[in-house]
Amino acid sequence: MSGAKSGAEPRLVTPGEVIETSLEMRSGVGITYENNQYISTRIGWLREHNDTLSVDPIQGSYMPRSGDLVIGFIEAVRNNLWFAEINGAFNGLLPMSLAPWKVEFGAARQHMDIGDVIIARVQEVDESHSVVLTMKGVGLRKLKNGCVESLGVQLLDKFRGENNENIRNMASKSDTRIVVGENGRIWIDGEPEGIQSVRELIQFTKHCGHHKDFMAKFQEKINKTRGEH
Repeated sequence: MSGAKSGAEPRLVTPGEVIETSLEMRSGVGITYENNQYISTRIGWLREHNDTLSVDPIQGSYMPRSGDLVIGFIEAVRNNLWFAEINGAFNGLLPMSLAPWKVEFGAARQHMDIGDVIIARVQEVDESHSVVLTMKGVGLRKLKNGCVESLGVQLLDKFRGENNENIRNMASKSDTRIVVGENGRIWIDGEPEGIQSVRELIQFTKHCGHHKDFMAKFQEKINKTRGEH
């Protein structure tokens, strides 16, 4: 079976593609077994682990959940609330009552305007999929410095590492501050050299995060990171 065994180059498969193998395997996520054949049900990278075939998606979708930390862009302003684009199917709504300032009715634009970037939390998601945000809490604020990068939500855990170990190491070695939102956005702040180092690690994750030896190579790259060149 090409592309699934340890050490082999990952193989990209598409929905309906038959996976040829002489081994008896279990069907994992993204794989169905019909008529004595393993068939992919999604587009992604074929993976074999613990005698199970599965397909890791190329791009995951962000599904908001209460408590999620998110990074959003203000898209519209009304008299008493803001609409933030949070990389999901629906915008997040930030009422002035959940802003970090005392806002008078009709004065929302004086505090945040279209194009501003925020760190917020998902307060609640109702049955109609309306997403209510809050900026009341430690670390929740309007961003004035740094830059925001994007990474597929299916790669966030690999980028963060176990117990956010990768993030701590990256921040320490590049002398930057890093905030990872559950919606696939990453804020980086620091000196230009340090920010660029973290951006390169994000790009490496995008291109190589599906490789079996990704974590080992990623750790090597983090250890070579410097805040100044």
